[in-house]
Amino acid sequence: MATINQFEDLEIWQLAREICNDVYKLIETTELDKNYALRNQMDRCSGSIMDNIAEGFERNGNREFIQFLSISKVSCGELRSQLYRILDRKFIDDDTFKKLRDKVLMESKKISSFISYLSKSDFKGSKYKGR
Repeated sequence: MATINQFEDLEIWQLAREICNDVYKLIETTELDKNYALRNQMDRCSGSIMDNIAEGFERNGNREFIQFLSISKVSCGELRSQLYRILDRKFIDDDTFKKLRDKVLMESKKISSFISYLSKSDFKGSKYKGR
């Protein structure tokens, strides 16, 4: 695995950013912009995916990073559920739903794999050096 120096280098953060932008485009281009509560919930939870990856990375410890990655994964599940809600309410078509759902599922799987990798890693983070 290549050395990662900042959270922006993480593939899972890059994909989370893409998902967040996809959600914003949905808000801007569909009737979803008129449903204040649902659009804000979707905007917040899609942002939570990328923000928790960044925050966990900056903690400089695997245990805390894993905890924040778990929150990101939960936000993926929440966003998938919200996608079903907007599909059922006819804000998006089946094709748009499937593309974004599949992207969010892929993100969730990548986060799970990264959690597994970190859990098995001997590296515990720079905050634990010398302990």
